[in-house]
Amino acid sequence: MIGGGGGGASANGNSGGGGGAGGYRSSVVGESSGRGASAEPVISLTPQTYSVVVGAGGAAFSDGSNSSFAGIVSLGGGRGANTSKAPDGFGSGGGSSGSPANGGLGTTGQGYGGGGDATGDWAGGGGGGAGSNGGNTSGSAGSAIGGNGGAGVTSSINGTATARAGGGGGSSWTGTAGTASNGGGAGARNGGTATNGTANTGGGGGGSANNGSVAGAGGSGIVIVRYRVAPTVTSIIPSSGSTAGGTSVTITGTNFTGATGVTIGGAAATSVSVVNATTITCVTPARSAGTASVLV
Repeated sequence: MIGGGGGGASANGNSGGGGGAGGYRSSVVGESSGRGASAEPVISLTPQTYSVVVGAGGAAFSDGSNSSFAGIVSLGGGRGANTSKAPDGFGSGGGSSGSPANGGLGTTGQGYGGGGDATGDWAGGGGGGAGSNGGNTSGSAGSAIGGNGGAGVTSSINGTATARAGGGGGSSWTGTAGTASNGGGAGARNGGTATNGTANTGGGGGGSANNGSVAGAGGSGIVIVRYRVAPTVTSIIPSSGSTAGGTSVTITGTNFTGATGVTIGGAAATSVSVVNATTITCVTPARSAGTASVLV
């Protein structure tokens, strides 16, 4: 789940920073949440109606909106900055320009901070991404280079590896504007038009510079819910066996695809094989005599 990306900043007579990406939270085993955090615990859902909120991307110089599902919230990305307004933090921090020289901080477990400006308003820092900090400006007055947007995070929750939540690139007065990837929008030079963050990636918008410039808006967030219906057991054949264990049994039921184990009376069965969605074979464990529950 990703919040909406923050909008990049434009400025009259100076440069703007890139917008920060929306905060990134994941519970996919083997993947990670934003800012290098481990994947969050898988949650259990009860049958009911759930509200799903997909955060909107922020307009130029505006924060992105939060995304939420089942009490979990991914924060919107922070706006980029110019010399008159500071960058915001939130999911991932916006890039800075002028004073203050530091980008927005971002939020632990969701996104990194925005890049800083060491050139005195000649360029803007890149917005932070879910995968790395936004880049700082470089060079000197007259040829300053905008900071690149921070990297996003790759997930395969929908079956295809896709990188999202990249920060927006910072602008430049007369030098080279910052680039962006993973859904973030590129920055623009003096008088140019920055790129918007890509929809449904939470990418930050690019920053722009000087009169007539247009900063990029942040991309909308995304909420992907992958769920598995709990398995049910309808029969076990044979229905009895030795207390020493070692009895081969066949279990029938529903929703067995993806099952990783079987317990009989609280003890783990061995040689578990998921034949198909309705059949599992295994070998019983040793246990005391009596009735036992079977759980998949």
